[in-house]
Amino acid sequence: MKIKELKKVLLYFLKRAVAIFITVAIAIYLTIVIANAGGYVDKIVEDEIRMNVAMNLRNDPTVRGYTDEQKQKIIESRVRNELKRRGLDQPFLIRSIYHLKRALLLDLGTATTMTSDSGSMLVKNIILERIPLSVLLFTTITLLEFLVTLYLGLKLSRKYGSFFDKLIVYLSPLSTIPGWFYGIFLIMIFYSWLHILPPGGFMDFPPPNDILGKVLSVLKHMILPVFSWLLSYLFLGTYSQRNFFLIYSTEDYVEVAKAKGLPDKVIERKYILKPALPPIVTSFALALISSWMGAIVTESIFNWPGLGMVLSRAIGSFDAPVIVGITVIYAYLLGATVLLLDFIYALIDPRVRI
Repeated sequence: MKIKELKKVLLYFLKRAVAIFITVAIAIYLTIVIANAGGYVDKIVEDEIRMNVAMNLRNDPTVRGYTDEQKQKIIESRVRNELKRRGLDQPFLIRSIYHLKRALLLDLGTATTMTSDSGSMLVKNIILERIPLSVLLFTTITLLEFLVTLYLGLKLSRKYGSFFDKLIVYLSPLSTIPGWFYGIFLIMIFYSWLHILPPGGFMDFPPPNDILGKVLSVLKHMILPVFSWLLSYLFLGTYSQRNFFLIYSTEDYVEVAKAKGLPDKVIERKYILKPALPPIVTSFALALISSWMGAIVTESIFNWPGLGMVLSRAIGSFDAPVIVGITVIYAYLLGATVLLLDFIYALIDPRVRI
């Protein structure tokens, strides 16, 4: 790629990044406005300020001789001053801008009941501990779905009308069943009946001492959730990829390439696979987004300690700061996925104007 073309791609990428960031900001702002319609978010922030003021006052030696009533007056005064300093005594929309700024900067406040593994009650720490585990699981799931369905779709497109081709067409409605539903049966089969795989979790307890043992333990615990999602997506994904290849294999330029006597592998790589890349990449991105959306149920069923598990527990304990914080993180993750998709489009699809 020439330097001039690279600059155009980077400029296109920057413009899309700004547009997606604005979209994410608007979505988060609307969420805050809706949640704060009854002053709910304001109450969360005020409680957080009040808790910090009370903790600081408890450690202040200058007020040890004060009565509880005097201490309470000091707390109320300091809380009012802090609310004023942060602009939380301003009109509703201005307060919402303050909450938006905090959310965008990942200043997500303090949880009301939950803590991180290290004992921190900061929502940011709780979330940052769990993001890598969710990314590991669902990126692995999506990559395997993509590679397996791409291979099978290309193979079936060569044997259009065969027994296996028709079988995939008939079985594709089974992909409407979510992966976590298959996961329940896989746990029954491989854990309850065969006793060969763990029902869930991230690692054996107690964990292995060596690095290789830990890696193998994690991979063993990933088998059931990964296979359940792969089983759910396999038939429809293969059917979709097969259709992409069949559509492009009937184009005139493919017939011309065949008339020239080009090898089948060259025709597939240059004249079928390359033009089909944009819709294939789109299906990959949609599969990734779909897997994120199913994280709550999947991680809860398999006891996988990721963001979905934390969100499930936060909903169960009504821990609003954690719920809002994870919602913000999901918005960022979805925005990043769309941005990555746009960037790949700019590289592989000449029809995208940059």
